[in-house]
Amino acid sequence: MIEKGGTMEKQLKKWIKRIQQKADKEAANELVSLYYREIYGYVYKQTLKKELALDLTQEIFMSMLQSIAYYDEQKAAFRTWLYQIATRRLVDYYRSKSYREDQTLELIEIDLKQEEDFTMTLENQLQIEEINQFVNQLDATSQQIFRLKIFGEYTFLDISKMLKLPESTVKTTYYRVLKLIRKTFNEGGERRD
Repeated sequence: MIEKGGTMEKQLKKWIKRIQQKADKEAANELVSLYYREIYGYVYKQTLKKELALDLTQEIFMSMLQSIAYYDEQKAAFRTWLYQIATRRLVDYYRSKSYREDQTLELIEIDLKQEEDFTMTLENQLQIEEINQFVNQLDATSQQIFRLKIFGEYTFLDISKMLKLPESTVKTTYYRVLKLIRKTFNEGGERRD
């Protein structure tokens, strides 16, 4: 996407500096536009709900703009820093009261539709949501590692740098989460009893 030393990276640094020094709205719009689709895709893969993904993506960019004054390019690449904000926001959402209330409403809606023919898409969404609910019960670090690896498609080395953990700890945690998921769910994504 943005190559090191490339003109895009230079432009990115200019936008960040303009936002940090002058609260430049045009630079903020350019920066958000550059990453919007990527972050929206990252959020959507984990929620599978368009409106929710749009809302969370908006919150992520608002948070990014509110905290950009503290961004230090010496500590992390901007993209990495933005993904950390996005991952923390997703973890917070899945721990929130509104998420639990949404889940209750969805279960009621599903019960009302029992008579209807479910499509494969709905089945897949329910399976992903059930696995997601399971992951949401894990500690924040395990959630972040799992989400960054599966949905952000980061390498173990990248994740270890982001979270300031040894790469071996990241790998161990990731594989422990996968093992727990396999132990809890069958091949079809349904919970074992």
